Amino acid sequence: MKKTILVTGGTSGMGKAMALALKEAGWNVVVTGRDAERLQQTDLDLQQIAGEHAVIQMDVRDPEACLAAVKQTRARFGRLEALINNAAGNFICPTDELSPNGWKTVVDIVLNGTFNCSHALVKGWQEDQVVGGQILNIVASYAWQAGAGVAPSAAAKAGVLNLTRTLAVEWGYKYQARVNAISPGPIERTGGADKLAMSPEHAERIRRNVPLGRFGTPEEIAGLAVWMLSDQAGYLNGECIALDGGHWLNKQPF
Repeated sequence: MKKTILVTGGTSGMGKAMALALKEAGWNVVVTGRDAERLQQTDLDLQQIAGEHAVIQMDVRDPEACLAAVKQTRARFGRLEALINNAAGNFICPTDELSPNGWKTVVDIVLNGTFNCSHALVKGWQEDQVVGGQILNIVASYAWQAGAGVAPSAAAKAGVLNLTRTLAVEWGYKYQARVNAISPGPIERTGGADKLAMSPEHAERIRRNVPLGRFGTPEEIAGLAVWMLSDQAGYLNGECIALDGGHWLNKQPF
């Protein structure tokens, strides 16, 4: 029986690449996002791959919407075994110029959204008696380093990284669940890259800070995600894998 995975923020960039790759790998895939037009296009793109999928419009900042999305997925596919918390928001701003609303918006999406979706998922696990489920979170290297210029995202991603490790212990013991994270480096064709590379000159400076001399691709992140969620990685729990060409070892502030 095929397993089902829900991918938040799955209508563009890394999220969409992961959704497409997972469907190709044999998962039932459910993609969520806020933008109706992007959801429609993602639906069309997923239709080109054999298997079952669904798309749901929702905002991860709304706990009730997260519960409803999990319930809708379970009604469609019987059970929901796995989740990728990919939905995010970010922008460059010196911290002394940051507004309280700017701080709250990013933290609500990244940290609270990750909790909301994970908490909704575990309620489904409890009702369906799911054992061995999985969560894959998306963080960034400034979760453990300074995030100069992106303080809300850095603080939120640090929270997600600790939540990853905490749930790996709690839910590993209780549900035999695996909870891991990926820390992408600069990735081309993503919303984050567009926002954080403010000019061609800035993008080039970021590229030079990657020891491998290039940006990564969404497809590379997707390939790692498929492996981490596979039985081949069945003993991997509470880990964060940096797929960034060595960028975090040689990083400058934004």
